[in-house]
Amino acid sequence: MNTTTLDCLIQQLVAFRDARDWKQFHNPKDLAAALSIEAAELQELFLWKQPDALDLDSPDKKERIEEEVADIASFLLLLCNELEIDLADALQNKIGKNADKYPADKVRGSSKKYDEYTHED
Repeated sequence: MNTTTLDCLIQQLVAFRDARDWKQFHNPKDLAAALSIEAAELQELFLWKQPDALDLDSPDKKERIEEEVADIASFLLLLCNELEIDLADALQNKIGKNADKYPADKVRGSSKKYDEYTHED
């Protein structure tokens, strides 16, 4: 697995952006919109296909998925950079909150949202 850090990736993305004078387009609103659009492009690759028809072993399909995932990650990292959000810290905090909302012994195997089960279940 590649050991490139998030900070290194952010630096590369910012350098790429700045070399093209694109910072003017990278405000939080537009980065959030771009993130959503790229996520929709990823979804499109799976749309209307049954799981057995996805052909996820195809090198071409995998490359297209990887490109969309990279686009999503790029815009997410740029958004975090603009908003001064430490993504690793934000993820760790969210994992902790989710652990409280979804105690494993109460929700194991359930797809219910946290407000759909009682703590007595």
